[in-house]
Amino acid sequence: MELKRELNLLDVFCVASGAMISSGLFILPGLAHAQAGPALVVSYFLAGLLALTGMLSQAELVSAMPKAGGTYFYVTRAMGPAVGTINGLLTWFSLSLKAAFALAGMAAFAALIVDVTDLQKSLISVMLGLVFVGVNLVGIKEAGRVQVVIVLTLLALLILYVARGLPAVDVRHFEPFAPKGIVAIFSTAGFVFISYGGLVKVASIAEEVKDASRVVPLGMILSLLVVSILYTLVVFVTTGVLGSAALNDSLTPITDGAAAFMGPWGKIVLSVAAILAFVSTANAGIMAAARYPLALSRDNLLPESFSKVHKRFKTPHVAILLTGLFVLVAVFLKLEVLVKVASTVLILSFMFSCLSVIVLRESRLQNYQPRFHAPLYPWVQIAGIIGFGFLIFEMGSQALLVGAVLVIGGLFVYWFYGRIRTTREFALLHLIERITAKDLTTHLLETELKEIIRERDEIVKDRFDRVIEDSIVLDIQEPTSAEELFKLVSDSMSRRLKIEPSVLLELLKAREADSSTAISPTLAIPHIIIEGEETFDILLARCREGAAFSEEAPNVRAIFVIVGTRDQRNFHLRALAAIAQIVQHPHFDKAWLSAKDIESLRDTVLLGKRRRTEK
Repeated sequence: MELKRELNLLDVFCVASGAMISSGLFILPGLAHAQAGPALVVSYFLAGLLALTGMLSQAELVSAMPKAGGTYFYVTRAMGPAVGTINGLLTWFSLSLKAAFALAGMAAFAALIVDVTDLQKSLISVMLGLVFVGVNLVGIKEAGRVQVVIVLTLLALLILYVARGLPAVDVRHFEPFAPKGIVAIFSTAGFVFISYGGLVKVASIAEEVKDASRVVPLGMILSLLVVSILYTLVVFVTTGVLGSAALNDSLTPITDGAAAFMGPWGKIVLSVAAILAFVSTANAGIMAAARYPLALSRDNLLPESFSKVHKRFKTPHVAILLTGLFVLVAVFLKLEVLVKVASTVLILSFMFSCLSVIVLRESRLQNYQPRFHAPLYPWVQIAGIIGFGFLIFEMGSQALLVGAVLVIGGLFVYWFYGRIRTTREFALLHLIERITAKDLTTHLLETELKEIIRERDEIVKDRFDRVIEDSIVLDIQEPTSAEELFKLVSDSMSRRLKIEPSVLLELLKAREADSSTAISPTLAIPHIIIEGEETFDILLARCREGAAFSEEAPNVRAIFVIVGTRDQRNFHLRALAAIAQIVQHPHFDKAWLSAKDIESLRDTVLLGKRRRTEK
């Protein structure tokens, strides 16, 4: 059963922004200041800059494959089910921990307003978690509406904080700027990297977004831009009004800052803002994390029950319940353990995204057709991979150990469950095939990508598509003449058309003698009428070394042969119009000549841009 496409650009922006504006802003600045001093502003900037490399890669991937499971789905199609299982479980683990972190943060800030015990804090976290699980079970649109209201209110309160706080900043609080050196700045950037986890979340719900290939990348870019600016301003104000003594290790830095220049009412207002931020993160975390078990289950890498979709609400209810249970258990873990583990896993997810773009592009899969292309390829991806590796290294042995344990755990799940239940072609095989010139692949991945494009672009098959799917395709390697080509065409089509090859050959030669069917130096569309009724067929031919049709067209590479009876005249004209639209695309010639095999040639036509007027 399919998921419902109900989310729009505002929903996507608010899911991503709300997921980022939470612990990274309302708790981590105090802990980060203790590690790096006032230079934590630079740490946040560096983390955002690295997140940009991962975001651009994810934006390209999601525009090509807007499917549930986000990074898991791309990584599996790029590097195989083993790496995909690791990435899927890692990301699910990270997003669930971030949601648990948010629930714990909500309870902590509630204690600033109402006096509660530690046990009551835990009970508050559990109760709120159950509420968010319920909201997500009912439907993603309902969860998205909650997110929009929360995030817009939160942005307004933070803008008020910055506007009131900038005049109160004391520049002396920035001296010394980097008391613990440059290394501390980089290690702190890794520590606060979890602040940008919302970008991963929004990619995982792409299958439930209207026009996802355009809306999700745009929403991600807008969200990162707005949140990065907001982070910088809020952290700058907080550092400038509190100073090291008050800020170091504070778990409520923003509310402390508000109390310093706005008084008691400011502390209450920003505590409310913090609670709203944690609400949005917990809601978005459960929403996004649940799509990873769903995607893994669809590929037979986890039990089938996790891919079940509720008949009434159209939500993956089993995956949501599993995620909710894990989040509620994780609430009881220590704060710093949550942050380090979640940040480490998130960094690995961004690294996998950069690697996936490189593998998919270099494999030269014809049906990998993203609508958004990451700029400055491959330098952005290379910079991201190096930067992410450096961050994990600088975070210390604990982060490396956690990453290694989780990777081994993912391999364990794949080896003992997924390996014996799934076989999947992936782009890395195509890349190896391209380098070694050995046949390692079938057409399975290209076929899957073709179906994703059809779903993404809402392409409904019409009669022309069905004719092309059933058409004969010739891939001629040697230079040839038009007459030699027509003989091959006649021999290939005669049985299907129930006509003698010699008769078909004479009709083609007569049509060409009447006037050349080469409509450009590289394209020809021979089309003839035959006797009979209700007969229509198209043959596709590629001449790698060219076919000589005339002096003006001595090197034709693409040939569309159309044969039909008189009663098919109307469809004959529609087929000509469809072909004309497809070949006018600026990248058609390149795609046609670079197609690896007969199926790739067929896909070049099937996925060509044209208007469809009938089913």
